[in-house]
Amino acid sequence: MKKYTKYLTIIACLFLLWYSAEGQGEKIARLNLMPLPAQVAVQEGKFPVTVSFTAGIEKKTKADTGRAARAVRRMLKRLAGRTGLFFTDNKIHIKSKSLETALRIRFKREGRLRLGEDETYSLMVTPEYIQLNAETDIGILRGLETLLQLVRADKEGYYFPAVMIEDRPRFVWRGLLIDSCRHFMPVEVIKRNLEGMAAVKMNVLHWHLTEDQGFRIECKTFPKLHQLGSDGLYYTQNQIRDIIAYAADRGIRVMPEFDIPGHSTSWLVGYPGLGSAPGPYTIEREYGIKDPTFNPTIKATYKFFNKFFKEMSALFIDEYFHIGGDENNGKHWDANPKIQAFKQKHNLKDNHALQAYFNKKILKILTKYKKKMVGWDEIFQPELPNTIVIQSWRGKKALREAAKKGYNSILSNGYYIDLAQPTDFHYLNDPIPEDSNLTPEEKKRILGGEATMWAELISPETIDSRIWPRTAAIAERFWSSAQVNDVDDMYRRLDIISFQLEELGLTHIKNQAMILRRLTNGKDTTALKVLVDVMEPLKLYARHHQGATYTFFSPLTRVVDAALPDAKKARIFRKQAAAFVKGNRTKEAAEVLIKDLKLWKENHQNLQPVIVNSPVLKEIETLSKDLAKIADIGLQAVEYILKGKKPGPGWIEENKKVLQDAKKPRGHAELMVVTAIEQLVNACNGDK
Repeated sequence: MKKYTKYLTIIACLFLLWYSAEGQGEKIARLNLMPLPAQVAVQEGKFPVTVSFTAGIEKKTKADTGRAARAVRRMLKRLAGRTGLFFTDNKIHIKSKSLETALRIRFKREGRLRLGEDETYSLMVTPEYIQLNAETDIGILRGLETLLQLVRADKEGYYFPAVMIEDRPRFVWRGLLIDSCRHFMPVEVIKRNLEGMAAVKMNVLHWHLTEDQGFRIECKTFPKLHQLGSDGLYYTQNQIRDIIAYAADRGIRVMPEFDIPGHSTSWLVGYPGLGSAPGPYTIEREYGIKDPTFNPTIKATYKFFNKFFKEMSALFIDEYFHIGGDENNGKHWDANPKIQAFKQKHNLKDNHALQAYFNKKILKILTKYKKKMVGWDEIFQPELPNTIVIQSWRGKKALREAAKKGYNSILSNGYYIDLAQPTDFHYLNDPIPEDSNLTPEEKKRILGGEATMWAELISPETIDSRIWPRTAAIAERFWSSAQVNDVDDMYRRLDIISFQLEELGLTHIKNQAMILRRLTNGKDTTALKVLVDVMEPLKLYARHHQGATYTFFSPLTRVVDAALPDAKKARIFRKQAAAFVKGNRTKEAAEVLIKDLKLWKENHQNLQPVIVNSPVLKEIETLSKDLAKIADIGLQAVEYILKGKKPGPGWIEENKKVLQDAKKPRGHAELMVVTAIEQLVNACNGDK
């Protein structure tokens, strides 16, 4: 106990020397942490990682050490894998007295998987030992991830830099939605993404399990749901329990979403009598807003949901259940005379009021089973009590209004990672912007946010590349201070975190090479990689409006599926070109641009023989040609700028037309360096 008191005294004294991570100090920046902790102080010295590295948990209370011990064991395995060291003592030492191990862990109690559980931790690395303290074992899990991110190397070997960290999350709800319905995601996909979530301190898996395209969970009460509504692609209840336990071991809650009353076609395949229109129903193969909707006016609907939610409440231990509630177009309601008569009889003026009636009935059922209702912002209706949680996907206005009216809410607008937007767009999207005009009490009602991975355009092969690494930056937005918003530093750290995530089994980097090999029919992928590095999938919903209609059966194996949502090479070139145009017109800066432009100019002739032997690449052939053309224009522009000469009459206008043509999407993808070359061309005329 004396050692513990002495340790607290040291902490209290050194606390005065700490400074916040908001300051983005040079020493902190070198730590490559993501999310950035609340408070960090870099000390002198380091703790070397050797084969004699040991870890222990000090057990002074009745707290269960099982989850913490398993987390430490996983940490040691990752540390060994990263360093190549054969640790001589892999045992987790658990003692009631002070530890003499290299890593010393202390926590007071086992954390509960509930909203607002304590996740704080303090981490102290000295040249002699490492001390990790927390109120709960969940805080220990968060601290272990920070510790792994601290690992560095020099000529003497691997080490942890001496540092003091005091950390806590800004928001209590830091989630990732995974849609397993539009395309089914096997258990291993869910598990490896849970690992990634834990690595960046996310704490809610929002699992979208029912949709027009598939009912993805075994239901023993109503077996036709999964037997007829899933194409045989669903999770057994044992698999669900396994994933819930897997997530719990990483301090992550699992909240199911059963989307009703719309987005419900797959439910009605087996139970058509619950629909608002006569059956039969078949599983939807295309995407978008569909007409099938539960009938909210018949008792059978609520008897069905009473039994269904009773079964699911026993399976999912989380206190929150998501009912969807979005995008009900009401067409089947409008076309049903009995439903219209019901509305008139109950003074329900429109479908919005009818859905509020439905939601109140569902809320009563969920409350009976001790669950709290969550729904998309369409369920935000004054008839519902403020015990529900609103998830805003359409905008921040609903989020603010909900908070002002006493409702808890979470933000997903701006975090739709399926829309292929760049990382900085998500990163600078704050759940509580400075101009929110909310009181401190109202701000507390904004619980946090969720990144949403809808599955129309992803497969188990590509899902990781759409989630990671961008979601790591979103995780920082949810964990770290609002003042942590340096985009350049975020991208620098993200590069490091991205390859570290691979050790968890995530495939966001390596699967691209596999897709490229397949696209080239096993031939050299170098030229195709050069092109893919400067192109991105079309943003927002544009891929759905480019001729081909995407369905459940559509191939997700094309060049666009290999392209990444935030192409690093293109982003860096745009930044370098902008700096060159704005004043850094040195020969050295020009040479950097020229090197890339020459590569792109020559690339099409290298790619052409590959395209000839791989017909799947024909759709991006003109994109490749255009890259060569605009690269040549860029080279001419850089030369004009360097020499301080203006081009001849018509040169700028002629090349602007070529650039405009190059902006046109091909193969559902677009070149991401056109605007940069456009800047160079404009600069030839004296523009900046």
